[in-house]
Amino acid sequence: MKINPNTIRLFSALVAITLFSLKWAETLLAGDRPNILFCISDDQSYEHTGANGDPIVQTPAFDRTAREGLRFTHAFCDAPTCGPSRSAILTGQHIWRLEEAGNIHSTLPAKFATYTELLGESGYSIGYTGKGWSPGRLAPGGRETNPAGKAYNQQRLAPPYTGIRSTDYAANFQAFLQDVPDDQPFCFWLGTSEPHRSFQAGSGKLTGKDPADTVVPPMFPDHEIVRNDLLDYLVEVESFDKMVARAIVTLEERGQLDNTIIVVTSDHGMPFPRAKASLYDAGSRVPLAIRWPQGIRNPGRTITAFVNLSDLAPTFLEAAGLMPPKMMTAKSLTGIFRDDTNQNRDVAFIAMERHDGCRKGGKGYPCRALRTKDYLYIYNFEPTRWPSGSPDPSVCARSIPYGEIDTSPTKTYMMENRNKDGVAHLAALAFGMRPAEELYDLSRDPHQMVNVAGSLEAAAPQALLRRQLFAHLKTTGDPRVVGGRVDWDYYPYYGKISTPGWSVDEKPED
Repeated sequence: MKINPNTIRLFSALVAITLFSLKWAETLLAGDRPNILFCISDDQSYEHTGANGDPIVQTPAFDRTAREGLRFTHAFCDAPTCGPSRSAILTGQHIWRLEEAGNIHSTLPAKFATYTELLGESGYSIGYTGKGWSPGRLAPGGRETNPAGKAYNQQRLAPPYTGIRSTDYAANFQAFLQDVPDDQPFCFWLGTSEPHRSFQAGSGKLTGKDPADTVVPPMFPDHEIVRNDLLDYLVEVESFDKMVARAIVTLEERGQLDNTIIVVTSDHGMPFPRAKASLYDAGSRVPLAIRWPQGIRNPGRTITAFVNLSDLAPTFLEAAGLMPPKMMTAKSLTGIFRDDTNQNRDVAFIAMERHDGCRKGGKGYPCRALRTKDYLYIYNFEPTRWPSGSPDPSVCARSIPYGEIDTSPTKTYMMENRNKDGVAHLAALAFGMRPAEELYDLSRDPHQMVNVAGSLEAAAPQALLRRQLFAHLKTTGDPRVVGGRVDWDYYPYYGKISTPGWSVDEKPED
Protein backbone atom coordinates (compact mmCIF):
# COMPACT_ATOMS: atom_id res chain seq x y z
CA MET A 1 0.00 0.00 0.00
CA LYS A 2 1.35 3.38 -0.98
CA ILE A 3 1.25 5.96 1.82
CA ASN A 4 0.47 9.56 1.00
CA PRO A 5 3.55 11.77 1.68
CA ASN A 6 1.29 14.38 3.27
CA THR A 7 0.10 11.76 5.77
CA ILE A 8 3.69 10.99 6.68
CA ARG A 9 4.48 14.67 7.19
CA LEU A 10 1.37 15.13 9.32
CA PHE A 11 2.20 12.09 11.44
CA SER A 12 5.80 13.30 11.90
CA ALA A 13 4.56 16.73 12.98
CA LEU A 14 2.19 15.20 15.54
CA VAL A 15 4.97 13.01 16.92
CA ALA A 16 7.27 16.05 17.20
CA ILE A 17 4.61 18.05 19.02
CA THR A 18 3.91 15.15 21.38
CA LEU A 19 7.59 14.65 22.18
CA PHE A 20 8.02 18.36 22.70
CA SER A 21 5.12 18.39 25.16
CA LEU A 22 6.41 15.37 27.07
CA LYS A 23 9.92 16.76 27.13
CA TRP A 24 8.92 19.66 29.34
CA ALA A 25 6.03 18.02 31.20
CA GLU A 26 8.20 17.04 34.15
CA THR A 27 9.60 20.56 34.51
CA LEU A 28 6.28 22.34 34.08
CA LEU A 29 4.41 19.98 36.42
CA ALA A 30 7.09 20.39 39.09
CA GLY A 31 6.16 24.02 39.49
CA ASP A 32 4.83 27.10 37.77
CA ARG A 33 6.12 28.18 34.40
CA PRO A 34 9.57 29.64 34.94
CA ASN A 35 10.22 33.33 35.35
CA ILE A 36 12.90 34.87 33.14
CA LEU A 37 15.48 37.49 34.16
CA PHE A 38 17.54 38.47 31.15
CA CYS A 39 20.57 40.59 32.10
CA ILE A 40 22.49 42.17 29.22
CA SER A 41 25.44 44.53 29.40
CA ASP A 42 26.33 46.95 26.62
CA ASP A 43 29.72 46.28 24.94
CA GLN A 44 31.46 43.54 26.97
CA SER A 45 33.80 40.95 25.47
CA TYR A 46 33.91 37.28 26.46
CA GLU A 47 37.07 37.27 28.52
CA HIS A 48 36.09 40.10 30.87
CA THR A 49 34.54 38.14 33.71
CA GLY A 50 36.21 36.37 36.59
CA ALA A 51 34.81 32.98 35.57
CA ASN A 52 36.20 33.44 32.06
CA GLY A 53 39.68 34.13 33.34
CA ASP A 54 40.22 37.88 33.68
CA PRO A 55 42.57 38.39 36.66
CA ILE A 56 41.40 41.90 37.54
CA VAL A 57 37.68 42.31 37.03
CA GLN A 58 35.36 41.35 39.88
CA THR A 59 32.12 39.75 38.60
CA PRO A 60 30.68 37.67 41.46
CA ALA A 61 27.14 37.68 40.02
CA PHE A 62 28.25 36.30 36.66
CA ASP A 63 30.57 33.84 38.36
CA ARG A 64 27.79 32.58 40.65
CA THR A 65 25.37 32.20 37.74
CA ALA A 66 27.99 30.17 35.88
CA ARG A 67 28.93 28.10 38.94
CA GLU A 68 25.32 27.24 39.81
CA GLY A 69 24.20 26.87 36.20
CA LEU A 70 26.01 26.73 32.88
CA ARG A 71 29.01 28.67 31.56
CA PHE A 72 29.24 28.94 27.78
CA THR A 73 32.71 29.33 26.30
CA HIS A 74 31.65 29.74 22.66
CA ALA A 75 28.71 32.14 22.74
CA PHE A 76 28.54 34.72 19.96
CA CYS A 77 26.31 37.67 19.24
CA ASP A 78 24.53 37.62 15.89
CA ALA A 79 25.90 41.07 15.04
CA PRO A 80 28.59 43.14 16.83
CA THR A 81 26.40 46.24 16.89
CA CYS A 82 23.69 47.16 19.42
CA GLY A 83 20.38 47.36 17.55
CA PRO A 84 20.86 44.38 15.22
CA SER A 85 22.17 42.19 18.03
CA ARG A 86 19.17 43.00 20.21
CA SER A 87 16.81 42.46 17.28
CA ALA A 88 18.27 38.99 16.73
CA ILE A 89 17.94 38.17 20.44
CA LEU A 90 14.28 39.21 20.49
CA THR A 91 13.28 37.52 17.23
CA GLY A 92 15.44 34.39 17.21
CA GLN A 93 16.61 35.14 13.69
CA HIS A 94 19.77 36.08 11.81
CA ILE A 95 19.97 39.80 11.07
CA TRP A 96 19.94 39.22 7.30
CA ARG A 97 16.35 37.98 7.73
CA LEU A 98 15.17 41.12 9.55
CA GLU A 99 15.20 43.80 6.82
CA GLU A 100 15.74 47.28 8.42
CA ALA A 101 16.64 45.68 11.75
CA GLY A 102 19.90 44.50 10.20
CA ASN A 103 21.12 48.10 10.59
CA ILE A 104 21.73 50.05 13.77
CA HIS A 105 19.73 53.31 14.21
CA SER A 106 16.88 51.75 12.27
CA THR A 107 13.68 49.95 13.30
CA LEU A 108 12.34 46.47 14.06
CA PRO A 109 9.36 45.71 11.78
CA ALA A 110 6.32 44.49 13.70
CA LYS A 111 5.88 41.53 11.36
CA PHE A 112 8.79 39.81 13.08
CA ALA A 113 7.56 37.97 16.18
CA THR A 114 9.49 38.45 19.42
CA TYR A 115 9.70 36.07 22.35
CA THR A 116 8.57 38.84 24.68
CA GLU A 117 5.35 39.44 22.77
CA LEU A 118 4.59 35.72 22.58
CA LEU A 119 5.22 35.27 26.28
CA GLY A 120 3.02 38.27 27.02
CA GLU A 121 0.20 36.78 24.96
CA SER A 122 0.52 33.53 26.93
CA GLY A 123 0.10 35.26 30.29
CA TYR A 124 3.56 36.50 31.26
CA SER A 125 4.14 39.95 32.71
CA ILE A 126 6.76 41.68 30.53
CA GLY A 127 9.01 44.60 31.49
CA TYR A 128 12.44 46.10 31.09
CA THR A 129 14.78 48.69 32.53
CA GLY A 130 17.63 50.65 31.00
CA LYS A 131 18.54 49.77 27.44
CA GLY A 132 16.02 47.45 25.81
CA TRP A 133 15.72 47.35 22.04
CA SER A 134 17.87 50.29 21.01
CA PRO A 135 18.96 52.51 19.32
CA GLY A 136 16.50 53.54 16.64
CA ARG A 137 12.84 54.38 16.13
CA LEU A 138 10.10 51.80 16.54
CA ALA A 139 7.17 53.70 15.00
CA PRO A 140 8.37 53.33 11.38
CA GLY A 141 8.33 49.57 11.93
CA GLY A 142 4.74 49.61 13.17
CA ARG A 143 5.49 49.24 16.88
CA GLU A 144 4.13 51.51 19.60
CA THR A 145 6.17 50.17 22.53
CA ASN A 146 9.65 48.79 23.07
CA PRO A 147 9.56 45.04 22.34
CA ALA A 148 11.58 44.42 25.50
CA GLY A 149 8.41 45.23 27.46
CA LYS A 150 6.95 47.96 29.64
CA ALA A 151 9.62 50.46 30.71
CA TYR A 152 10.64 50.74 34.37
CA ASN A 153 13.17 53.55 34.65
CA GLN A 154 11.87 55.75 37.45
CA GLN A 155 14.28 54.64 40.17
CA ARG A 156 17.56 56.58 40.13
CA LEU A 157 20.84 56.70 42.00
CA ALA A 158 23.98 58.81 42.19
CA PRO A 159 26.52 56.97 40.00
CA PRO A 160 30.00 56.50 41.44
CA TYR A 161 31.70 57.74 38.26
CA THR A 162 30.77 59.90 35.30
CA GLY A 163 29.82 57.80 32.30
CA ILE A 164 27.80 55.41 34.44
CA ARG A 165 24.08 55.94 34.01
CA SER A 166 22.02 57.18 36.96
CA THR A 167 19.33 54.55 36.35
CA ASP A 168 19.01 52.17 39.30
CA TYR A 169 18.38 49.07 37.23
CA ALA A 170 18.07 46.73 40.20
CA ALA A 171 15.59 48.99 42.01
CA ASN A 172 13.54 49.22 38.82
CA PHE A 173 13.43 45.42 38.72
CA GLN A 174 12.02 45.52 42.25
CA ALA A 175 9.42 48.06 41.15
CA PHE A 176 8.43 45.78 38.29
CA LEU A 177 8.01 42.80 40.60
CA GLN A 178 5.70 44.80 42.81
CA ASP A 179 3.36 45.15 39.83
CA VAL A 180 3.41 41.42 38.97
CA PRO A 181 0.48 39.43 40.43
CA ASP A 182 1.52 36.55 42.69
CA ASP A 183 0.14 33.92 40.31
CA GLN A 184 1.69 35.35 37.15
CA PRO A 185 5.10 34.43 35.68
CA PHE A 186 7.31 37.26 34.49
CA CYS A 187 9.94 38.00 31.88
CA PHE A 188 12.18 40.98 32.65
CA TRP A 189 14.97 42.54 30.58
CA LEU A 190 17.65 44.21 32.72
CA GLY A 191 19.76 46.11 30.21
CA THR A 192 22.50 48.42 31.45
CA SER A 193 24.25 51.06 29.37
CA GLU A 194 27.53 49.98 30.91
CA PRO A 195 30.25 49.40 29.79
CA HIS A 196 29.35 51.53 26.76
CA ARG A 197 31.55 54.59 26.39
CA SER A 198 32.32 57.13 27.63
CA PHE A 199 34.29 56.22 30.80
CA GLN A 200 35.57 58.46 33.56
CA ALA A 201 39.32 58.70 32.95
CA GLY A 202 41.24 57.26 35.86
CA SER A 203 38.28 55.47 37.44
CA GLY A 204 40.15 52.18 37.26
CA LYS A 205 42.98 53.52 39.39
CA LEU A 206 40.46 55.05 41.81
CA THR A 207 39.08 51.57 42.50
CA GLY A 208 42.56 50.33 43.38
CA LYS A 209 43.34 48.57 40.13
CA ASP A 210 46.97 48.55 39.06
CA PRO A 211 47.69 49.31 35.37
CA ALA A 212 50.64 46.94 35.59
CA ASP A 213 48.23 44.04 36.11
CA THR A 214 46.16 44.82 33.01
CA VAL A 215 45.95 42.13 30.37
CA VAL A 216 46.51 44.00 27.09
CA PRO A 217 45.16 42.08 24.07
CA PRO A 218 47.80 41.83 21.32
CA MET A 219 45.75 43.93 18.88
CA PHE A 220 46.40 46.98 21.09
CA PRO A 221 49.73 48.70 21.82
CA ASP A 222 51.00 47.94 25.29
CA HIS A 223 51.05 51.51 26.55
CA GLU A 224 50.01 53.21 29.79
CA ILE A 225 47.16 55.03 28.00
CA VAL A 226 45.75 51.74 26.75
CA ARG A 227 46.21 50.00 30.09
CA ASN A 228 44.30 52.71 31.94
CA ASP A 229 41.58 52.77 29.29
CA LEU A 230 41.09 49.03 29.80
CA LEU A 231 40.91 49.50 33.58
CA ASP A 232 38.25 52.20 33.23
CA TYR A 233 36.27 49.83 31.01
CA LEU A 234 36.48 47.08 33.64
CA VAL A 235 35.02 49.44 36.25
CA GLU A 236 31.87 49.66 34.18
CA VAL A 237 31.77 45.89 33.66
CA GLU A 238 31.76 45.62 37.45
CA SER A 239 28.97 48.20 37.67
CA PHE A 240 26.77 45.96 35.50
CA ASP A 241 27.62 42.92 37.58
CA LYS A 242 26.65 44.68 40.80
CA MET A 243 23.20 45.38 39.37
CA VAL A 244 22.82 41.70 38.48
CA ALA A 245 23.88 40.73 42.00
CA ARG A 246 21.24 42.98 43.54
CA ALA A 247 18.57 41.55 41.23
CA ILE A 248 19.52 38.03 42.31
CA VAL A 249 19.21 39.03 45.97
CA THR A 250 15.73 40.37 45.25
CA LEU A 251 14.72 37.01 43.78
CA GLU A 252 16.14 35.20 46.81
CA GLU A 253 14.24 37.43 49.21
CA ARG A 254 10.99 36.78 47.33
CA GLY A 255 11.56 33.03 47.19
CA GLN A 256 11.60 33.05 43.38
CA LEU A 257 15.24 32.32 42.64
CA ASP A 258 15.06 28.63 41.79
CA ASN A 259 12.12 28.96 39.39
CA THR A 260 13.72 31.84 37.49
CA ILE A 261 15.87 31.42 34.39
CA ILE A 262 18.70 33.90 34.87
CA VAL A 263 20.74 34.79 31.81
CA VAL A 264 23.81 37.05 32.05
CA THR A 265 25.43 38.15 28.80
CA SER A 266 26.32 41.14 26.60
CA ASP A 267 25.04 42.39 23.27
CA HIS A 268 28.53 42.29 21.69
CA GLY A 269 32.17 43.00 22.39
CA MET A 270 34.16 45.81 23.96
CA PRO A 271 34.18 49.41 22.61
CA PHE A 272 37.77 49.36 21.35
CA PRO A 273 39.45 49.20 17.92
CA ARG A 274 39.17 45.85 16.11
CA ALA A 275 36.47 44.79 18.60
CA LYS A 276 32.98 46.28 18.61
CA ALA A 277 31.60 46.60 15.03
CA SER A 278 33.94 43.87 13.78
CA LEU A 279 33.44 40.14 13.31
CA TYR A 280 36.60 39.20 15.20
CA ASP A 281 36.24 37.51 18.59
CA ALA A 282 36.82 40.74 20.50
CA GLY A 283 33.69 42.10 18.82
CA SER A 284 31.48 39.03 18.58
CA ARG A 285 32.36 36.53 21.33
CA VAL A 286 30.40 37.32 24.47
CA PRO A 287 30.12 36.07 28.05
CA LEU A 288 27.08 33.87 28.68
CA ALA A 289 25.97 32.15 31.87
CA ILE A 290 22.53 30.65 32.52
CA ARG A 291 21.09 29.49 35.85
CA TRP A 292 17.82 27.57 36.28
CA PRO A 293 17.85 24.86 38.98
CA GLN A 294 14.42 23.50 38.03
CA GLY A 295 15.29 23.10 34.37
CA ILE A 296 19.05 22.48 34.09
CA ARG A 297 20.38 19.00 34.74
CA ASN A 298 23.85 18.59 36.21
CA PRO A 299 24.50 22.31 36.85
CA GLY A 300 28.06 23.57 37.07
CA ARG A 301 28.91 22.38 33.57
CA THR A 302 31.10 24.29 31.15
CA ILE A 303 29.48 24.26 27.71
CA THR A 304 31.87 24.28 24.76
CA ALA A 305 29.10 23.98 22.14
CA PHE A 306 28.74 26.94 19.77
CA VAL A 307 25.67 29.12 20.32
CA ASN A 308 24.34 32.44 19.07
CA LEU A 309 22.43 34.83 21.30
CA SER A 310 19.45 34.48 18.96
CA ASP A 311 19.14 30.95 20.35
CA LEU A 312 17.73 32.48 23.53
CA ALA A 313 14.36 33.37 21.95
CA PRO A 314 13.26 29.78 21.18
CA THR A 315 14.84 28.68 24.46
CA PHE A 316 12.64 30.99 26.52
CA LEU A 317 9.54 29.97 24.59
CA GLU A 318 10.18 26.25 24.95
CA ALA A 319 10.94 26.65 28.66
CA ALA A 320 7.53 28.32 29.02
CA GLY A 321 5.84 25.43 27.23
CA LEU A 322 5.36 27.26 23.92
CA MET A 323 6.31 26.19 20.41
CA PRO A 324 8.58 28.76 18.75
CA PRO A 325 7.09 30.12 15.51
CA LYS A 326 8.51 28.82 12.26
CA MET A 327 10.03 32.20 11.43
CA MET A 328 12.46 31.72 14.32
CA THR A 329 15.42 29.98 12.72
CA ALA A 330 17.61 29.91 15.82
CA LYS A 331 18.10 26.69 17.77
CA SER A 332 16.83 26.30 21.35
CA LEU A 333 19.30 25.56 24.15
CA THR A 334 16.87 23.27 25.98
CA GLY A 335 18.79 20.21 24.78
CA ILE A 336 21.89 21.59 26.48
CA PHE A 337 19.82 22.21 29.62
CA ARG A 338 18.86 18.50 29.60
CA ASP A 339 22.53 17.53 29.14
CA ASP A 340 21.76 15.97 25.77
CA THR A 341 25.10 15.21 24.12
CA ASN A 342 23.67 15.01 20.57
CA GLN A 343 23.58 18.73 19.94
CA ASN A 344 25.59 19.11 16.72
CA ARG A 345 26.64 22.63 17.63
CA ASP A 346 30.05 23.21 16.09
CA VAL A 347 29.60 26.57 14.36
CA ALA A 348 28.32 30.10 14.99
CA PHE A 349 27.33 32.67 12.37
CA ILE A 350 27.90 36.42 12.69
CA ALA A 351 27.02 39.30 10.36
CA MET A 352 27.26 43.06 9.84
CA GLU A 353 25.51 45.56 7.65
CA ARG A 354 25.45 49.31 8.41
CA HIS A 355 26.79 50.30 11.81
CA ASP A 356 27.03 54.05 12.33
CA GLY A 357 26.75 55.60 8.89
CA CYS A 358 30.40 56.50 8.54
CA ARG A 359 30.88 56.14 4.82
CA LYS A 360 29.74 58.40 2.00
CA GLY A 361 26.04 58.04 1.30
CA GLY A 362 25.40 56.09 4.50
CA LYS A 363 26.87 52.89 3.14
CA GLY A 364 27.58 49.98 5.44
CA TYR A 365 30.26 47.30 5.46
CA PRO A 366 28.36 44.10 4.64
CA CYS A 367 30.12 40.99 5.83
CA ARG A 368 29.34 37.51 7.12
CA ALA A 369 31.40 35.14 9.24
CA LEU A 370 31.54 31.53 10.25
CA ARG A 371 33.30 30.63 13.51
CA THR A 372 34.36 27.08 14.39
CA LYS A 373 36.72 25.66 16.99
CA ASP A 374 39.64 25.88 14.59
CA TYR A 375 38.90 28.79 12.28
CA LEU A 376 37.26 32.14 11.79
CA TYR A 377 36.25 32.70 8.18
CA ILE A 378 34.96 36.12 7.06
CA TYR A 379 33.53 37.14 3.71
CA ASN A 380 33.48 40.90 3.01
CA PHE A 381 30.98 41.75 0.27
CA GLU A 382 32.33 45.28 -0.35
CA PRO A 383 36.10 45.19 0.24
CA THR A 384 36.66 48.55 -1.47
CA ARG A 385 34.90 50.29 1.45
CA TRP A 386 36.61 51.33 4.66
CA PRO A 387 35.71 48.63 7.22
CA SER A 388 36.03 50.91 10.24
CA GLY A 389 34.49 53.92 8.54
CA SER A 390 36.09 56.47 6.27
CA PRO A 391 39.16 58.39 7.48
CA ASP A 392 37.33 61.49 6.22
CA PRO A 393 35.05 62.66 9.06
CA SER A 394 32.98 64.80 6.68
CA VAL A 395 31.27 61.68 5.28
CA CYS A 396 30.46 60.25 8.72
CA ALA A 397 27.13 60.90 10.47
CA ARG A 398 29.12 61.17 13.72
CA SER A 399 31.64 63.56 12.16
CA ILE A 400 34.65 61.55 13.36
CA PRO A 401 37.32 59.64 11.42
CA TYR A 402 36.96 55.86 11.33
CA GLY A 403 33.58 56.44 12.93
CA GLU A 404 32.58 52.81 13.28
CA ILE A 405 35.05 52.80 16.19
CA ASP A 406 33.99 54.78 19.24
CA THR A 407 36.19 57.68 20.24
CA SER A 408 38.51 56.58 23.05
CA PRO A 409 42.00 57.14 24.48
CA THR A 410 43.09 53.87 22.88
CA LYS A 411 41.80 54.84 19.43
CA THR A 412 43.32 58.34 19.68
CA TYR A 413 46.70 56.97 20.75
CA MET A 414 46.73 54.49 17.86
CA MET A 415 45.76 57.14 15.32
CA GLU A 416 48.33 59.65 16.55
CA ASN A 417 51.12 57.06 16.57
CA ARG A 418 50.13 55.03 13.56
CA ASN A 419 53.49 55.52 11.84
CA LYS A 420 55.61 54.47 14.81
CA ASP A 421 57.20 51.11 15.46
CA GLY A 422 55.00 48.90 17.59
CA VAL A 423 51.83 50.73 16.57
CA ALA A 424 51.86 50.91 12.76
CA HIS A 425 50.92 47.28 12.16
CA LEU A 426 48.19 47.36 14.82
CA ALA A 427 46.77 50.60 13.44
CA ALA A 428 46.65 49.08 9.97
CA LEU A 429 44.71 46.12 11.33
CA ALA A 430 42.30 48.41 13.16
CA PHE A 431 41.73 51.12 10.55
CA GLY A 432 42.93 49.75 7.21
CA MET A 433 41.25 48.09 4.25
CA ARG A 434 40.48 44.37 4.24
CA PRO A 435 40.32 41.82 1.42
CA ALA A 436 37.18 40.01 0.33
CA GLU A 437 38.10 36.90 2.28
CA GLU A 438 39.73 36.52 5.68
CA LEU A 439 40.74 33.29 7.37
CA TYR A 440 42.33 32.90 10.78
CA ASP A 441 43.88 29.69 12.08
CA LEU A 442 42.90 29.85 15.75
CA SER A 443 45.31 27.16 16.89
CA ARG A 444 48.20 29.42 15.90
CA ASP A 445 46.51 32.79 16.00
CA PRO A 446 43.78 32.94 18.70
CA HIS A 447 43.51 36.75 18.49
CA GLN A 448 43.05 36.74 14.71
CA MET A 449 46.01 38.88 13.73
CA VAL A 450 47.29 37.05 10.63
CA ASN A 451 45.00 36.53 7.66
CA VAL A 452 46.00 33.26 5.95
CA ALA A 453 43.31 33.42 3.24
CA GLY A 454 44.89 32.93 -0.15
CA SER A 455 47.83 30.93 1.14
CA LEU A 456 48.50 27.49 -0.31
CA GLU A 457 48.43 25.92 3.13
CA ALA A 458 44.96 27.31 3.88
CA ALA A 459 43.38 26.65 0.48
CA ALA A 460 41.46 23.53 1.52
CA PRO A 461 39.91 24.85 4.77
CA GLN A 462 39.20 28.20 3.11
CA ALA A 463 37.22 26.54 0.31
CA LEU A 464 35.38 24.27 2.73
CA LEU A 465 34.39 27.09 5.07
CA ARG A 466 33.34 29.34 2.18
CA ARG A 467 31.00 26.60 0.93
CA GLN A 468 29.64 26.00 4.43
CA LEU A 469 28.99 29.70 5.04
CA PHE A 470 27.29 30.33 1.71
CA ALA A 471 25.20 27.17 2.00
CA HIS A 472 23.86 28.42 5.34
CA LEU A 473 23.23 31.91 3.96
CA LYS A 474 21.30 30.35 1.08
CA THR A 475 19.28 28.05 3.32
CA THR A 476 18.32 30.91 5.63
CA GLY A 477 17.48 33.32 2.82
CA ASP A 478 20.20 35.95 2.91
CA PRO A 479 19.31 38.41 0.09
CA ARG A 480 23.00 39.00 -0.60
CA VAL A 481 23.22 35.35 -1.65
CA VAL A 482 19.77 34.33 -2.89
CA GLY A 483 18.90 37.62 -4.58
CA GLY A 484 15.95 39.93 -4.10
CA ARG A 485 15.89 43.31 -2.37
CA VAL A 486 19.21 44.32 -0.80
CA ASP A 487 18.32 47.62 0.82
CA TRP A 488 20.56 47.92 3.87
CA ASP A 489 22.61 50.72 2.27
CA TYR A 490 19.43 52.70 1.67
CA TYR A 491 17.25 52.22 4.73
CA PRO A 492 16.63 55.44 6.75
CA TYR A 493 19.14 56.34 9.43
CA TYR A 494 17.46 57.50 12.66
CA GLY A 495 20.59 58.22 14.69
CA LYS A 496 21.95 61.60 15.66
CA ILE A 497 23.62 63.32 12.71
CA SER A 498 26.53 65.60 13.59
CA THR A 499 27.70 66.28 10.04
CA PRO A 500 25.86 69.06 8.15
CA GLY A 501 24.31 67.82 4.93
CA TRP A 502 24.90 64.13 5.71
CA SER A 503 22.27 61.80 4.28
CA VAL A 504 21.68 58.29 3.08
CA ASP A 505 21.74 57.80 -0.70
CA GLU A 506 18.47 57.05 -2.41
CA LYS A 507 18.21 53.56 -3.83
CA PRO A 508 18.68 53.55 -7.61
CA GLU A 509 15.87 52.31 -9.80
CA ASP A 510 15.82 48.53 -10.30
